[in-house]
Amino acid sequence: MKLFLDTANRDLIKKWVPTNLIDGVTTNPSLLSKEGKNIKDVLLDICKMVKGDVSIEVVKKEPSDVYKQAKEISKLAKNVVVKIPFQFEYLPVISKLVKENIKINVTLIFSVIQATLVAKLGVKYISPFIGRLDDIDIPGLEQLEKIMLIKNNYNYKSEIIAASIRNVMHMQEAILMGTDVVTIPPSLLDKIFTHPLTMQGIEKFDSDWKKLGKKELLK
Repeated sequence: MKLFLDTANRDLIKKWVPTNLIDGVTTNPSLLSKEGKNIKDVLLDICKMVKGDVSIEVVKKEPSDVYKQAKEISKLAKNVVVKIPFQFEYLPVISKLVKENIKINVTLIFSVIQATLVAKLGVKYISPFIGRLDDIDIPGLEQLEKIMLIKNNYNYKSEIIAASIRNVMHMQEAILMGTDVVTIPPSLLDKIFTHPLTMQGIEKFDSDWKKLGKKELLK
């Protein structure tokens, strides 16, 4: 399983990259809007900071403009993946870009059928949004499980990114399903590394060690 960081904040990326846990980064227009107006510099910095794939989303709307912008985005760095939202009119564009060996991440996937259609096109990544499905009372994890079943049944090469991860349960279940990639916000990673039982255990070990009155372990 690969772990992507869902952020455009360079300070947060810089914090997590040294752990060697981060395999890539996913960005979107909402995340980039928080990082100031010099978007190109932000994206170039992120591509340099991360060895793995960095997803960058198109903001154009007309299919011909989406195609042109996707080509421009793909030239920013070798590890760029162009993110395109699922819409019928974009399918020919996506198919053309795939044939031109441009890595595509189709985002805003909410159904098994949507995922199947873009998997048939051979895109690099497919991003079902788990949390947003939960928001409208559709079990997001069930949809993810079905999408993984389709991928495995038909041996599609597209990698599935569990996106819109809102809590630890989402992440845990996505891992157990064998999802190719989980992309999570830094705030969720912080929660994982501050489990109350872990902190209690550390405090107990420290307390017991102090009772010995020793400063060094091996002396």
